Amino acid sequence: MPLKNYKPLLYLFFIIFFTYIIHKVAFYFLKVNDSNFHYSLEILYLIFSVFATILLVVLLKLEKDKFDSIGMFFMLGTFIQMFLSYLILKPILSDKIHNVSVEKTNFFVTFILFLLFETLLTVGLLNKKL
Repeated sequence: MPLKNYKPLLYLFFIIFFTYIIHKVAFYFLKVNDSNFHYSLEILYLIFSVFATILLVVLLKLEKDKFDSIGMFFMLGTFIQMFLSYLILKPILSDKIHNVSVEKTNFFVTFILFLLFETLLTVGLLNKKL
């Protein structure tokens, strides 16, 4: 597969990098202390980056052979990602000791951002714009 076919991955990495910088700056200005979080911002971005990269690579591989099924594979991949995200979120939800409302919000914002990135890149694949 030629290198230009992996252009969506490059877009994904740029989007992730710039979003991480914005997220980190927002934490700095809002004075959010993430030292008591179960998962630091870096770990969350790493986990969701791996999920998004795997999903996008699978979709790029399937683009040639099964173009008509890309949407279904995206939905399946998103379902699997949501299940794995719930397993990751479970310790945060069951924590009764710390005030985890900020951490829950951070987790869901990060999850929704990555879901948005994946959706936009998949729409680009389906429209043959990427």
